Amino acid sequence: MVSSTSRPKRPPAGPPDEGPATRDAASTTVVTAPTPMVSAPELKKKDLIDRVVAASGVKKRDAKPAVEATLAVLGEALSEGRDLNLPPLGKTKVNNVKDKANARVLNLRLRRPTRTLQDTEGTRTAPESDKSTTSPLADRGEDG
Repeated sequence: MVSSTSRPKRPPAGPPDEGPATRDAASTTVVTAPTPMVSAPELKKKDLIDRVVAASGVKKRDAKPAVEATLAVLGEALSEGRDLNLPPLGKTKVNNVKDKANARVLNLRLRRPTRTLQDTEGTRTAPESDKSTTSPLADRGEDG
């Protein structure tokens, strides 16, 4: 009868040990730095107003108060900690709020759809699951 203390030991898992050189090569981990995200230049309020004027066709004197009011309302809503759902911009969620000496710092998470709702000509492209392209009225003979 063989006792439990005399069992042969199992070999270690993995490839067989071929010496110190193989052990060092196998334990070496190559770490690469993450690729930095190249960001575009900052969008200033003046540039935003100019783009709104170009996209909408309204006069600059009419667009400026509307853009400023929109930015003020968005800023107030975010300061209150409210989540925003504003297609085609996306959905924002306030993750963290810190009050500093001269500012209130908000950490936001922005989720944008992979498909844009606007094509390059400015016409709306409905996603396949969007039911807005169908008529809300019943067809003939469907009046249950």
